[in-house]
Amino acid sequence: MTTVTTAFDIADYLDSEERIAAWLDAAMAEGDPGAIAKAIGDVARARGMTAVADAAGLRRETLYNALAETGNPTLTTLLGVMRALGVRLAVVPRSAP
Repeated sequence: MTTVTTAFDIADYLDSEERIAAWLDAAMAEGDPGAIAKAIGDVARARGMTAVADAAGLRRETLYNALAETGNPTLTTLLGVMRALGVRLAVVPRSAP
């Protein structure tokens, strides 16, 4: 018997504001810039890259490049994309190590 598998894509599961917030929060908690950019990219893909790029005032290709795991978005790009996604950054005290 053959096992059939399908590729996992987190964007398929980012279907509510709560799940999106939890995914982004987990990436932010990790503190890795590449993971943060990728998580924002996952949410953008879930919402539709073209629509997010338009709302952020970017070209779709620019958005893909900025949010790739090896991308390095500027603060302006990051804030524009987060605004287009309907989320915001929040600052909270770090708990003691």
